[in-house]
Amino acid sequence: MNVEIHIANSSYVGYAQEICDLIYESAQARGTGIARRSAEYVAEKMNSGHAVIALDGDKLVGFSYIETFSHKRFVANSGLIVHPDYRNQGMAKKIKRKIFDLSRKLYPNAKIFSITTGLAVMKMNTELGFKPVTFSELTDDEEFWKGCQGCRNYDILQRNNYKMCLCTGLLYDPKDQPPPQASSFARKVVKPVVKVRKPKKIRKK
Repeated sequence: MNVEIHIANSSYVGYAQEICDLIYESAQARGTGIARRSAEYVAEKMNSGHAVIALDGDKLVGFSYIETFSHKRFVANSGLIVHPDYRNQGMAKKIKRKIFDLSRKLYPNAKIFSITTGLAVMKMNTELGFKPVTFSELTDDEEFWKGCQGCRNYDILQRNNYKMCLCTGLLYDPKDQPPPQASSFARKVVKPVVKVRKPKKIRKK
């Protein structure tokens, strides 16, 4: 296995329909809703550099893309999918890291959010610095919540006025993150070099 994860561009649009089919099949198998997207929409994400794709040679391994909401103040990492042949090998975590890093690079001041019922996704997000929040702290952009219409639990979300559902809301706010610190190795081993002036000797005449 020689899987490489690429920031997608126009040269990968030939995988768009296969990606859409894989997302749909995964949602059906899990009985949960993933916002269905057209091949044209996925291709547009690739063309704009807002997606990552994992390939084993020419074989599709996984995919994820970026969406922005509320005038780019909120970012969602969406459509994370891994081909069944490559699951349980840590591939989802690698794709998640890649799309997260791309989101931080493109939108460094945006809040990155997710809603999920999956324990594995919750764990991955928590390791990246996401915290569980109520839906009121997420985007109020109607376009995002329209994506929930394909979920079998959509009626629950509607009955609760879009304030709660079976999903857990997770949020990464760059303002809440601690400043980067030197590694423990650096703190112990790498010490600042301070020049100490030696007192001049007074010579007796």
